[in-house]
Amino acid sequence: MDAFNTSLPLPFTYTFTISTGNSSMGTTSNPWMDSRIWSKLPQRLLDRVIAFLPPPAYFRARSVCKRWYGLLFSNSFLEMYMQVSPRRHWFLFFKQKTMLRTYIYRNNNNGGSSNGDNRAIYEGYLFDPYDIAWYRLSFTLIPPGFSPSSSSGGLVCWVSDEAGTKNLILCNPLVGSVTQLPPTLRPRLFPSIGLTVSPTSIDVAVAGDDLISPYAVKNLTTESFHIDAGGFYSLWGTTSSLPRLCSLESGRMVNVQGKFYCMNYSPFSVLAYDISVNNWFKIQAPMRRFLRSPSLVESRGKLILVAAVEKSKLNVPKSLRLWGLQACGTTWVEIERMPLQLYLQFAEVEGENGFECVGHGEFIVIMIRQSDRALLFDICRKRWQWIPPCPYIHGGFGVGGGEGGELHGFAYEPRLATPVVGLLDQLTLPFQSFSG
Repeated sequence: MDAFNTSLPLPFTYTFTISTGNSSMGTTSNPWMDSRIWSKLPQRLLDRVIAFLPPPAYFRARSVCKRWYGLLFSNSFLEMYMQVSPRRHWFLFFKQKTMLRTYIYRNNNNGGSSNGDNRAIYEGYLFDPYDIAWYRLSFTLIPPGFSPSSSSGGLVCWVSDEAGTKNLILCNPLVGSVTQLPPTLRPRLFPSIGLTVSPTSIDVAVAGDDLISPYAVKNLTTESFHIDAGGFYSLWGTTSSLPRLCSLESGRMVNVQGKFYCMNYSPFSVLAYDISVNNWFKIQAPMRRFLRSPSLVESRGKLILVAAVEKSKLNVPKSLRLWGLQACGTTWVEIERMPLQLYLQFAEVEGENGFECVGHGEFIVIMIRQSDRALLFDICRKRWQWIPPCPYIHGGFGVGGGEGGELHGFAYEPRLATPVVGLLDQLTLPFQSFSG
């Protein structure tokens, strides 16, 4: 994990004095750093402090000593970590080919491995919206022919690119764990994947792009996978029909309080899938005839629709607006509008090329297509700010920015432990091996 900016400001200033003779070398004048105090800190309390560190700082701290290095494999530490570690609403981005909607662009800068394997290494780009910092992650255990499709509970779901029944892999990129799900039952091309992971269950929904012939697809059905700590599991045995004549956005599903949502086109509306009752229903979008580049995001347990509004013929100024879905499940209320001066700047950069949005917690990232510019909106503070381009990719942050490939983003909560994947060990299916 590479830090974007390693020169992080300290919360307060330390002063050190160097003396000779009877005085010890390198003692500090700050009583808070007295080694006689810190050396007596109980290990249990020290572990608790380490559990609060953000992942980049934690992995740097592992190099201090063997004991700290081994904390990642300590059950007692991981149990405490899951109880006290604060939730971090970060984002994970991947480069993606423009021509093929869900084919990930592979980074070949590192070349093949030393053993002669020329297989490309998948890379992800972790964004910390609190410190506005970028980090790079390598997915060395992901086999060729897979693309990232969803994320939840510290896990990233990868789906096979090849047309047919889909193979899915759950990966924790911080610890390098990889767990395989059983293959789906129906052949598909580029389905939408929904994933929700709780401490005691895993739910996956695969919807649309049914292959009705080798050359044609239709949005017909949904398959769902469920397993929980109570011993109940359903291996793609639950299926449901999609709404008639739907045109859902391939690859984009948002989970909010037990329901998966995705955009529907011609005209714009929102499709919702209640996984508990295995039923789809349609929600009318606000100002649906005047929306451009609509995106659905999750924020603090609510569904939010982000879109540009172009209603100039009715003397309504163009703008970028946010609507929240109310508790009744059918009514939208406008909750925010981009300031006019900022929108004029945004519109000039965007040039009607469109944009994509991804939300997590109190943050929403708005990525402008064919540009290296992106905006970060903090819902709690009502603050808009431009994000510096990711330093690890050519062509910056742009979606569809030429050779750099598109960026596809997910809400991602970094976690050192995801014990829920142990439930999959109960399944004794003869999974296909992808090891090359």
